[in-house]
Amino acid sequence: MPSLPLFHRVRTLLLASVATGFVVAGSTLSSQAHEPEPQNFQESGLRAPIETVDCTLLDGTESTCLKLELNALPDGTDIGPFCPSTLDDVGGIWDWTGDKPGVYRVDADFLTLLFTFGYEFFSDTGEVHISDISKAEPAQDNTCINVALNENVEVTALIPAEPRKANTPTDLGTVAKIGVALDGIPIFADAPTIQSTGHMPALDVCGGHVDPGGWYHWHATATDVQGVLDAAGVDASCSIAQNAGEQFAYAFDGYPIYGNAEPNGSTPVNLDVCKGHETTELGYHYHAGADFPNLPTCLVGVTAQDNFSTTGKMGIGSAQQGGPGGARGPNMDFKALAAKLGVDETALMNALRDAGGPPPDLVAVAETLGISEDILRAVMPARP
Repeated sequence: MPSLPLFHRVRTLLLASVATGFVVAGSTLSSQAHEPEPQNFQESGLRAPIETVDCTLLDGTESTCLKLELNALPDGTDIGPFCPSTLDDVGGIWDWTGDKPGVYRVDADFLTLLFTFGYEFFSDTGEVHISDISKAEPAQDNTCINVALNENVEVTALIPAEPRKANTPTDLGTVAKIGVALDGIPIFADAPTIQSTGHMPALDVCGGHVDPGGWYHWHATATDVQGVLDAAGVDASCSIAQNAGEQFAYAFDGYPIYGNAEPNGSTPVNLDVCKGHETTELGYHYHAGADFPNLPTCLVGVTAQDNFSTTGKMGIGSAQQGGPGGARGPNMDFKALAAKLGVDETALMNALRDAGGPPPDLVAVAETLGISEDILRAVMPARP
């Protein structure tokens, strides 16, 4: 397969998707809006006591938010394995979306399957190509990404203290921000696919991995993932205690996320497109699904502006998002670019993401946005 410049591709995916969401014309309080309860979060994941601070929601509403100051990894949390060293070893899991889709254990069988599709993740001697994209660009076209944890990184998240329904749900694209688990671990939507980057940011068997910024996060409802693995025939056991009826997290719109059952063990009914519904006992809340990733597919509420940041040198929420290659690419101010072009910021990022690259196909971007290619080229930052 041709060499794929990972960092520029991942950077585009991250910048386009982490900001997934839009400013709605208005919003209303949920008819049964149960406010997030700070005491539900476990102290092991917190760097400091939770504060209530002033914040601005994406619809422009001035509000208050819970400010969560989080550790790179909660104390006492075991993570990994992610990538096997050789074909004789067993790593974590991956949700393959190509031919023969499904959740797989990252082992010799799966890596050999990928080889039949043209992805060479191992050498002739059976050594798996592994890269840490926080340190250097991969040496091979196809690598299993295994980023080292940096315990010094600090993570900060904002969750509305008074959940407010948006006029329209916010779709969640690749690595979109979903919420924060009660153990203090952030939650994101699908990781970038192998097809989009050529590389595999493998997850451990509970559905998490380390961001290029050095902090750990979930891509699954970890407290209800075992049933998903069992149904998929994956020989793996998540070490996190499993309870489908327990609350797993708060979404970034302030509504709680539960497993695939109600607290009394009953099956949720009348779920909306985001996998949520209202009950007398809980108000509006989301549920995990039966398939991987078992997370909400959209958010019904309004999130806060600038609701996620880290002190990491790269990665989601950092001053320089993306991998090391992002520093060599143009530092795009998408908000300013969108304003110059007279288009929606999220639409611009999505168009750039879908156009591939680098560099992206600006003809396709202009056509998608319905603007002049010449105008687009005039405002795009020059590549170094």
